[in-house]
Amino acid sequence: MNTARGPVLGMILKGYPRISETFISNEILMLEKRGFAIHLFSMRQPREDFTHESVQRIRARVDYLPETLLKPLPRLLYHNLILAHRQPGTYVAALKTAWRRFLRTRKPATLKHLLQAGYLAQRLLPGSGVTHLHAHFAHSPTSVAMFTSQLTGLPFSFTAHAKDIYTSDSRQLSEKIDLARFVVTCTEYNRRHLLEVSDGHKTPIHRVYHGIDMDLFAGHEGQPRNSEQPHQILTIARLTAKKGLPTVYRALKILADRGLVFEHTLIGDGEDRKSILQLIKKLELGSVTRWLGTRPHEVVLDHYRAADLFVLGCEVAADGDRDGIPNVLIESMAMGVPVVATDISAIPELVVDGQTGLLVPAGRPDKLADAMQRLLTDKELRHSVIPAARRTVADDFDNRRLIQDLADVYQMEGIAPIVERKA
Repeated sequence: MNTARGPVLGMILKGYPRISETFISNEILMLEKRGFAIHLFSMRQPREDFTHESVQRIRARVDYLPETLLKPLPRLLYHNLILAHRQPGTYVAALKTAWRRFLRTRKPATLKHLLQAGYLAQRLLPGSGVTHLHAHFAHSPTSVAMFTSQLTGLPFSFTAHAKDIYTSDSRQLSEKIDLARFVVTCTEYNRRHLLEVSDGHKTPIHRVYHGIDMDLFAGHEGQPRNSEQPHQILTIARLTAKKGLPTVYRALKILADRGLVFEHTLIGDGEDRKSILQLIKKLELGSVTRWLGTRPHEVVLDHYRAADLFVLGCEVAADGDRDGIPNVLIESMAMGVPVVATDISAIPELVVDGQTGLLVPAGRPDKLADAMQRLLTDKELRHSVIPAARRTVADDFDNRRLIQDLADVYQMEGIAPIVERKA
């Protein structure tokens, strides 16, 4: 076995493992390969009955925080009272921060995050070797990291992704940025927004794309293939408002009415499942579409290989939620599957209209249908877009290069890899 000496990076996650957050497990695995010792603290137990294969190779210890305030309340109070007795001044300061934040939003989750932080500080961190806390997502995990930092004196940082940025109260988010050692985010669009929200704070905000494992997704070599009827159209997405799936299905209805012969496959699940399936029935698309639910990585790869086109209708949801750069777009482009998407958020940082794919305005099924038909039937366009898309992914979204950028950020901030030795 391997034993490690040196500092440990404590990573606070909303849930672990999660099928929809493969980019986080990939990041953890690649940081471990570069010598970082990591201890995971998850705010939720796993909610799926299977995981991606890469999760099995992660060596980090995982501890789970009490998830609610109901049944675990005695445990939470016990460890918080011990901490408050030992460090009254520190605990009162954290309590004042929590009260200030509660008054802004009136959300009781603030109290839960403080109690979870006290549990983490008193019960899980002692003896762990953790010298820095890093949270994934700017909402609740970063709240726990921030309070834990106040209670322990450990520095904290966080990675901001998408929903956590745009549905968070800007005052709360600005305070977190101000108190953090540094912030990482996955698109330039996000970075510019966070700079505006930070309102002049000096905290460094780094943009590091997620990227993908090119070895897993480079599945089609040689000349770009043509698309023949029935065209195979693929969508992989959480069934939630920001993915714009109603726009996708209305566009498919337009194509069907035009007489285009196709088969559409949807992979994914989510809170909008019922309404999406009802829409498919209403549009009379049941004979040409199928919903497969959540599928493991190996099955998803098979569907990429069979696809002629990948389509996603991302939009800004009513609550402000939006995507950054959906990894499924990067994966499709790496696999030689041309993409049609919308021009919102950071998607144009990946897809250049007419060069590496086609972009249309959000919420326009007519425009989406036109772009899909064009990219399915225009052989010259397909033959130019497919290799250009692959080059873009290889040049800018190879996670083996990007993880080094992230490692450099950690090291620049004093979080060094450990020294390993054989035991």
